[in-house]
Amino acid sequence: MTRSTESCTRLTNTIDQHDRPIGDIRMTDTTAGENEQQVHIRMGAPGDIDWASTLTRLDKVLRIRTTPIGMKMFRTVEEMEAVPKIRRPKDVHTADQIVSMASRLNWTVGITGTDLVGAQCQAVLGLGAQDDEWYSGQHMAGVWFETIEDSAAHQAAMTIVPVGHYQAMAVSPLSTGRLDPPDICMIYATPGQMILLINGLQWSGYKKLEWGCVGESSCADSWGRALSTGEPSLSIPCYAERRYGGVQDDELLMALTGDQLVTAINGMEALSRNGLRYPIPPYGIQTDARAGLGASY
Repeated sequence: MTRSTESCTRLTNTIDQHDRPIGDIRMTDTTAGENEQQVHIRMGAPGDIDWASTLTRLDKVLRIRTTPIGMKMFRTVEEMEAVPKIRRPKDVHTADQIVSMASRLNWTVGITGTDLVGAQCQAVLGLGAQDDEWYSGQHMAGVWFETIEDSAAHQAAMTIVPVGHYQAMAVSPLSTGRLDPPDICMIYATPGQMILLINGLQWSGYKKLEWGCVGESSCADSWGRALSTGEPSLSIPCYAERRYGGVQDDELLMALTGDQLVTAINGMEALSRNGLRYPIPPYGIQTDARAGLGASY
């Protein structure tokens, strides 16, 4: 069994553990032989979510400083290029840079695999690579990992969009409505903001949220995982995201569907009515805690 086949099996098993009710596309990757890979992409209609109202509510509860954006995968380049006011890169970039063109510059940008600087960025989005050479991890051995075995283990651990389904991707500020509906939304936030967003997700229909960290290439933990599993996906942005994408030292990234974002906002509004809101006011490390705890717990 090749590394790519082993990873296909790993990805299928991982996704099978996350039973999503409705709103998912399940497709067989024709490049995977007998191993079925599944892609969880939100199925919705334009106008399902009032983005202007949703973003106003999000700003009220979290005061997000970085533009919330959407990401959408396209089966053809022509579909991507039909997005209104889409920009196409003239140079070669990392996926981190493309994402930040939307979140930091408020641009709508579309790419194919050839617009990306290397196989690592292509692989996470399912726009290329994912062959035996990529799974070997040889390009990372001695740089990010001590041995070729460590590198290969890292590649196999990444949650990625199966190759063969999509030819293009676009990102855009959610406020533009140009990707309506986006496959996923991406929210950059500080740890204090992020825990309240997580609390909002857990307000109703509670479940424990668990994430991993692949380390370098942690975009696999955020947009790779969210596109592949349909689950809210939190990441600590990696070196490349911060160096090339301008992600700030104090920022985390949550990737989730539009419906999940609305659920989180509903929950944060309920928490706010209970006095649990952002910014979280310091109580004082030497103050008698009983009065505060009596109101909050």
